[in-house]
Amino acid sequence: MDIKVYDKKSSKCNCLNLRRASHAITEVYDEFLAPSGLKIGQFSLLKHIDALGPVSVSNLAISIRLDRTTLVRNLKPLEERGYIDDIAIEGTRNRQLKLTDKGKEVYKSAEVLWNKAQSYLDDYLGKDNLDAFTKLLSKIEALVP
Repeated sequence: MDIKVYDKKSSKCNCLNLRRASHAITEVYDEFLAPSGLKIGQFSLLKHIDALGPVSVSNLAISIRLDRTTLVRNLKPLEERGYIDDIAIEGTRNRQLKLTDKGKEVYKSAEVLWNKAQSYLDDYLGKDNLDAFTKLLSKIEALVP
């Protein structure tokens, strides 16, 4: 995939620079994932649900680091498309989410595209730079609970 690269100047504001970088990375992943019909946020939800197996909304929110309200809003389109199912016992309040067969199929095909995005960024930014950046991001994330 050929993604155009633009010359951009950084800001003095660290927050703005991180937001811009986040937006750029999101655009790259969304471009690669476009044939699957998923955005990177949706793919990430499917990936977490697949990895965790039947999972409660609360545990998924903790794992993916989203508040429950945002998570529920982001899950809705995936439920409407038939990619995830609530398998909680009827009458209980705790939802238990799992991928449907259709969800597994979409996730597996999108995973190939996600791997291509990963490789593209490895090539573009350099593996060593990405490893250092990932460590720095973990340090930044540690600023909040």
